[in-house]
Amino acid sequence: MKKVTIKENERGLVFKKDVLTQVLPQGSYWFFGGERISIFNVFEEFPEIEQRIFEHTLLKDHLEIIEVKADELALVFERSLLKEILEPGIYAFWKNKHEYTFKIVSLNHFEIENVSRLILEKPQMIPYVRNYKVESYEKGLIFVDGVFTQILEPGNYFWWKNHQTITVAKGDTRVQNLEILGQEILTKDKVQLRINFALQFQLIDFEKAFVDTKDYEKQLYVLVQMALRSLIGGLTFDELMEQKHQIAEKVILNIQEKSTRLGISVIDLGLKDVILPGEIRDIMNQVLIAEKKAQANSIMRREETASTRSLLNTAKLMEENNMLFKLKEMEYIEKIADKINSISVSGSNNIVSELKQIFTK
Repeated sequence: MKKVTIKENERGLVFKKDVLTQVLPQGSYWFFGGERISIFNVFEEFPEIEQRIFEHTLLKDHLEIIEVKADELALVFERSLLKEILEPGIYAFWKNKHEYTFKIVSLNHFEIENVSRLILEKPQMIPYVRNYKVESYEKGLIFVDGVFTQILEPGNYFWWKNHQTITVAKGDTRVQNLEILGQEILTKDKVQLRINFALQFQLIDFEKAFVDTKDYEKQLYVLVQMALRSLIGGLTFDELMEQKHQIAEKVILNIQEKSTRLGISVIDLGLKDVILPGEIRDIMNQVLIAEKKAQANSIMRREETASTRSLLNTAKLMEENNMLFKLKEMEYIEKIADKINSISVSGSNNIVSELKQIFTK
């Protein structure tokens, strides 16, 4: 015989010839040699998984049996706290004062129901849960097994990892820029130009942009490119230079309806640069220089005419008024005198009279 002591948090299973005969609570017990006893901690999962043990009538009141099917998970809570997650299989837990609660969840569909976000964010859930975040400036589109199902507003999303394939496409709701650079285009009179164009747009229909259209940004690029080529190809070089500020208005009218079919709203666009070939640029510079010279000559002739007219008017006034002529004469004498540093006087006693004759009649 041997003595076995079972503690408060333990239970003992007594086997005789591998047949369960007793379930023992806390206490001290004596056993004969033909009996075997296994002691288990009631705060731990029951380790035996044989179906016949679970179904034994002696264990019926002591164990809680949890069966998790192939398309399910079981969430195990102890005192309302997530303890573990059970994958498909059969599990047993001792019934004790630390009461366990169980929540069976189905994995048939990717959407999660009746499980709080606080639980889904636990580290234990990472192997079983998909997590996608849509930023405040984005919208998302969810595709299940390649089929579009819904548009996702900004937020944090959790889905089960199951047999379904989940793909999320994200689009920016903010205003975006598109530049169309280095477009070589022939004008109507065969002048080859390089055009740089800029465009601002915003996504307004995400289903059209991501589901009905393949690569909406490239599609928009081609629309603007074709509109530019069609418009500029129908103008001569001189007409283009005269109408370059109207090009944007004509392009936006051309592509507005087509861009809406792509789920895009064109907000603004404009012609950034018109780059001329070297020969044309030299000719344009020569034309500009000739125009500026002509303007300068015209201004000079206008000023000369005004100056001559002023002199003529002055001469007429002096001819009619002897005093005015004398004042003008004195003005010039004063100017001449200002340029003289010194005067040497020599001669007879009539010097004063001679000076008088110089400055007066």
